[in-house]
Amino acid sequence: MTEENDSAAWLRARRDEIERALDRHLAPPTDGDPGRLVESMRYSLLAPGKRLRPLLALAAAETQQTSEATASDPNILRACCAVELVHCYSLIHDDLPAMDDDDVRRGRPSNHKAFDEATAILAGDGLLTLAFEWIAESGLAAGRPGPYLSAARALARGAGVRGMVRGQARDLGEPPPDNVTALERLHSEKTAALFQAAVSLGGAVAGANAAELAALATFGACFGVAFQHADDLDDADHPAHAEAARARLGTLVSEAVRSLAPLGARGHRLAGFAGALLPTSA
Repeated sequence: MTEENDSAAWLRARRDEIERALDRHLAPPTDGDPGRLVESMRYSLLAPGKRLRPLLALAAAETQQTSEATASDPNILRACCAVELVHCYSLIHDDLPAMDDDDVRRGRPSNHKAFDEATAILAGDGLLTLAFEWIAESGLAAGRPGPYLSAARALARGAGVRGMVRGQARDLGEPPPDNVTALERLHSEKTAALFQAAVSLGGAVAGANAAELAALATFGACFGVAFQHADDLDDADHPAHAEAARARLGTLVSEAVRSLAPLGARGHRLAGFAGALLPTSA
């Protein structure tokens, strides 16, 4: 099997595992659903998506264990899926009229349009808190609470006032970035912090040591800013900074790949994710 075919097969298999886990662990309740809360949570969580953040978490876990070992470990899988709950909560809240006021998400009505604003707020709150329940329960079930506690800390830092929430506050409360340095500060908080949390979480629950976790964190930070530059260029966002962003994209991808050096060949899947951010003509 060629490397390209192997990567495609890995992505398909892992996405399927993630989809099944999300559906299974957030099943419709059997004791009623006041306010259609869980229905609202499932509406957004199970909407079609790339599942990039849990995929990166699983790829980081596989720097420590074989693909077969992580695939057969329900605790690692559920913990890695927790980052998708946080990402989904952020999308629900971002779409609210008080934030970005978007009526469509992933090709269908955003949560507050399909339900109502109050339900959407509660659905986001429910997903955010459920993420940490999943990590805690996975750590207890695994009999290794320490690594899962580290994973929960990484996710809290990436999602909260040091990361994604801080970036959202900056985006809403400050003038648009006037140079690429300011733009990358916004990207590092609003986008990259959760990518960094994803790979740190995956590495932690699979047993990465301190040096390996540091390498994964650097990768996540570089990858996340590069990802947002690539997304901006595709969508023609921040056009005044497009030339600088294009140059920085290549630099950041190179830095992300170099940061994996302490992991040796075990970092090849993560390196592949970074390389995929570059234009096909590059």
